[in-house]
Amino acid sequence: MTSRNLRRRLHHGDVGGKVREHFNTSGMEDLNEPLLGHHDDKHSEVQGQNLEDLWDSERRKVQFHWTFVFSQLIAQWAQWLANIVIGSGSLLGRLISFGSNGQNKNTMASLSPLQEERLKYLKQRLEIPFDGACAEHQDALKQLWRLAYPGRELPPLKSELWKEMGWQGSDPSKDFRGGGYISLEHLIFFAKKYPESFQNLLHKKEGRRAEWEYPFAVAGINISFMLAQMLDLQSGKPNSVSGRRFLELLGKDEMAFDNLYCIAFRMMDAQWLAKRASYMEFNEVLKSTRTQLERELALEDVSSFKDLPAYNLLDR
Repeated sequence: MTSRNLRRRLHHGDVGGKVREHFNTSGMEDLNEPLLGHHDDKHSEVQGQNLEDLWDSERRKVQFHWTFVFSQLIAQWAQWLANIVIGSGSLLGRLISFGSNGQNKNTMASLSPLQEERLKYLKQRLEIPFDGACAEHQDALKQLWRLAYPGRELPPLKSELWKEMGWQGSDPSKDFRGGGYISLEHLIFFAKKYPESFQNLLHKKEGRRAEWEYPFAVAGINISFMLAQMLDLQSGKPNSVSGRRFLELLGKDEMAFDNLYCIAFRMMDAQWLAKRASYMEFNEVLKSTRTQLERELALEDVSSFKDLPAYNLLDR
């Protein structure tokens, strides 16, 4: 199948997840509610208001609902960490009883030493929160700006200019929350590995865009979180179909998670355009993205992230 045919199928035939769709909502409780509600007739809402009042009202809606999404992310990540740290049924409990529990022993034995090492390192990355007071994290944020806007002057770490990248406010450090430091690493990896695709998504260069677009940086944090859930990385060993396939990819590519992130981001934007979505439908688009990615990971001939049909969406 040629790259053109793959692109055509992803953008038209299957991008909405309607062909042979198998929708699995497990682990997606935080994404079950619409991200930003539903559109009402703006003309009926704003009768008597001038144009400036309308835009101020919509901006407040955007900020409120994205704040709500992040509160859901915090709750989910808190529950995840609690399940890992406490309880005899948690990951920690299973590891403590590892020597006496034959079932866990057999499960872990199915992983190669290389897979175990890389999975352990990935879990360590997922547990690192973003720390706005950490010099390393500050430097990474500055690096992201330079990659996103080459040649432009670097603003202070608190500046209204950060909103241009799709942060909620003037202080990006407040937006990571449940996404953690890995979500910033993902954005940097995307900008360095696939700069053309990164720039296209950052500046919304392709397709017919909605009046109210998804904020780029905040959407990226949501994608990082969605992938961790989809691949079941909070468990002792991922046992979902997607999780098992991911372990195969991880054994061959230590950056498999980061590469999947770039593919998922590009796939999400393609879904967004195909659905002609607006910011209120972001959750729906993210669910469809998860469904499509799960379906592609289940294909028999996928032995590398480059075998995924959606990989052809990336500009290389």
